[in-house]
Amino acid sequence: MPQDSLRLTQYASGGGCACKVPPGELERVLAGLPVAAGPDLLVGLEHGDDGAVVRLDDDRAVVLTTDFFTPVVDDPYDWGRIAAANALSDVYAMGGEPLVAVNLLAWPRDRIPFEVAAEVLRGGAATCAEAGCLLAGGHSIDDPEPKYGLAVTGTADPSRLLRNDAAAPGTPLTLTKPLGLGVLNNRHKATGERFEEAVAVMTSLNRDASRAALAAGHTAATDITGFGLLGHLYKMCRASGVDAVVDAAAVPYLEPARASYAAGFVPGGSRRNLDWVRPHLDAGVDEDELVLLADAQTSGGLLVAGELPGHPVVGEVVARAGADARITVR
Repeated sequence: MPQDSLRLTQYASGGGCACKVPPGELERVLAGLPVAAGPDLLVGLEHGDDGAVVRLDDDRAVVLTTDFFTPVVDDPYDWGRIAAANALSDVYAMGGEPLVAVNLLAWPRDRIPFEVAAEVLRGGAATCAEAGCLLAGGHSIDDPEPKYGLAVTGTADPSRLLRNDAAAPGTPLTLTKPLGLGVLNNRHKATGERFEEAVAVMTSLNRDASRAALAAGHTAATDITGFGLLGHLYKMCRASGVDAVVDAAAVPYLEPARASYAAGFVPGGSRRNLDWVRPHLDAGVDEDELVLLADAQTSGGLLVAGELPGHPVVGEVVARAGADARITVR
């Protein structure tokens, strides 16, 4: 099969981070597992952070994470770049710097030429090189559905982390990339149309935003991926013991996203995200706006509790008003 006629997204039941296990279902499974603990485990399973953090000494900690998914675009090189940027983002979201990564590859050898897999790996290597992260080997399996990603180890200062449970009332919420990626990726999968602006956003590293957040003294952040803005914000609020207000009009979107949504291109994961977070919402906007705010992103931006120059403030952290975290969307 000629590579230029191959549509990778047609070999996947989902696409990118939209194929994540629904958040409510995932939490029910994790609730039955033992929770690791120890004086040097600074960040573990408790709050659904983007990576685990283990202290080595007073000045050094390691950040560990992994992320992989099915094709989100048809171009194999771009898919590799996107998947690598997405995996590296978990380290940046913790305030760390990626040090070394290994490939995770699942490939249907009898259906897609292995030369295409080489292009995926080449894309991942290019993004790791841009990040200054060593890429050293990995693991591959024969699988009916193609999947690619990285396991990443990074380093951080244990006294200067970004984490889910450190958002304080009175702090602005800053979003560093526009939303709408899930909608546009869904349209790409259905029609084959290519959205250069979406590829540019998904391949952009969150490195500079992470460094800026640390330099400003901020302590709370998460990256916006498969659970959407509302889902990831709810997890931050729940972990930090706070509520939040979102100014829907201030949230940036990629230009074709709203028209694509109106045309019916919505990932199933976006609607599942909204169903999960809906009991915790006080919504002053319509259903369409809520679905867009819950849209499942792939390699999205950072949501930082704190202001970052050059990026829009989309809401505010406020004091907890009740027993459970709530998000007001106005």
